[in-house]
Amino acid sequence: MRRLLILGLLSSLAITGCGKKTATPPPSTNAAAASGNPLTAPVDYLGAINQAQKVAVKQVDLASVKQAIQLFNAQEDRNPKDLTEIVTKHYLPRLPQLPPGMKYHYDATSGAVSVVKQQ
Repeated sequence: MRRLLILGLLSSLAITGCGKKTATPPPSTNAAAASGNPLTAPVDYLGAINQAQKVAVKQVDLASVKQAIQLFNAQEDRNPKDLTEIVTKHYLPRLPQLPPGMKYHYDATSGAVSVVKQQ
């Protein structure tokens, strides 16, 4: 009986195999800022919030400058010569401050304004 039990155990091991299983690599993600470490998750979260707030503020500020240019054009029947003219004629109280390393790019012929990196 004992011999039969050992023979059955050996045959089941031979059938199932005892080889080493290979692990599949984790899928890649596009999350560049997240470290995946639970200890740094609050810091990662706050950093992402801060970055999103900077982008939102820049977009809102740019929209207010564009609106001031359109209002200037409607009332003066021309585009401002430069962005300081919309401030001196009181279409804006001041030009919104941009994040460090950024500047306004204004084309007086078309009235288009954008935010670009300083060089």
